[in-house]
Amino acid sequence: MATRTRKKTTPKTFKEAYQILKINAEELQNSNEPDIDNLMNTVEQSIAAYKVCQARIEAVQQALDAAFDEDGTTADLQKNADPALKPDAKTNSAQEIQTQVSEEDAE
Repeated sequence: MATRTRKKTTPKTFKEAYQILKINAEELQNSNEPDIDNLMNTVEQSIAAYKVCQARIEAVQQALDAAFDEDGTTADLQKNADPALKPDAKTNSAQEIQTQVSEEDAE
């Protein structure tokens, strides 16, 4: 596996951070033997990128929750929702679904 120079700066956007996670996951999966000399750099970079993604997802979730709660849309939607579509104990939250999608993309 060819060693590439890694940026030491923290990504500033979700898109940049997500791209770093995808690239690092692909490199680790596609390598026949691990690049031990560069592993810590890859892990540190991935942790920083993950934190950016996590913070952005949480911020968007809070903004959406606040936007829907302000105008009562959430209550209206829940009251008028098809019973088959209402959440129950088996339903995943938006954050759990996003995490699952991110994990699948990382694979």
